[in-house]
Amino acid sequence: MRLRRVIYDKIWISLTVVALGVAIVPLAIIIGYVVFKGISSINLRFLTELPPGACFNIAACPTGGVGNAIQGTLILVALSSAIGIPIGVVSGIYISEYGRNNQYGSVVRFLGDVLAGVPSIVTGILAYTLIVVPLHGYSVAAGSVALGSIMIPIVSNTSAEALKAVPSSIREAAHGLGVKKWRTTLLVTSHAKRSIATAAILAIARITGETAPLLLSAGVSFVWFTGLGHPVASLTYYIYFYGTSAYPNWRALAWGAAALLVLIVMAINIAVRLVTRGQKSYA
Repeated sequence: MRLRRVIYDKIWISLTVVALGVAIVPLAIIIGYVVFKGISSINLRFLTELPPGACFNIAACPTGGVGNAIQGTLILVALSSAIGIPIGVVSGIYISEYGRNNQYGSVVRFLGDVLAGVPSIVTGILAYTLIVVPLHGYSVAAGSVALGSIMIPIVSNTSAEALKAVPSSIREAAHGLGVKKWRTTLLVTSHAKRSIATAAILAIARITGETAPLLLSAGVSFVWFTGLGHPVASLTYYIYFYGTSAYPNWRALAWGAAALLVLIVMAINIAVRLVTRGQKSYA
């Protein structure tokens, strides 16, 4: 009997290792290949200059970079975070603290689940219909609304689960002392602040790699940022645009942008792990 348990244990451990390899090896190959192809393109010019013109002979091509796309991506992420994170946190607080036992909370929770499952291209179409068409042009504002909408359910659902995981004894103690509901909510939220911050950072990592919504909302630009009502460059759009071109220098630019984007997203995820490592987190 004991021998059988040992055999089963070894079999399941082996299957787990195989499953882990199936999940990790393709990811490692993709990341390694992208970084290998693009890391040689990343230098100071690449980070600070505008894109070069089309050229077939790479040795004689003018130098350039994706400085405007880096700038545009940072602006889009910042504005999207200003839209998505506050709304997501507030809705998560409502679901956990005020809507547990009423139909309004159930509706908000249901809408959050639906929004989380909506393809990002649909969010882009919505931004195109509601903002781009009425304003007669692509803009930073439209792109920010599209990306912010993607962030809302991620932050909301994670925040709600983090708040629900806070021990009920904290709420009961606050009620027993006669503390008002809103102060109790702030107390509970403070105990889950690391998990909520983690959700916000992971949501930022998610939208940083989005392309489809930007195709229909922010458009494309080959100059520096000119205002919220104008199109803006982004790393993901440049990867798509230059990666499908016939010019070698543009394809090299796309590989460099892809490697930079992968490194940024990896850095965000690693930072989250380092910040939350060894700390008590409700999530």
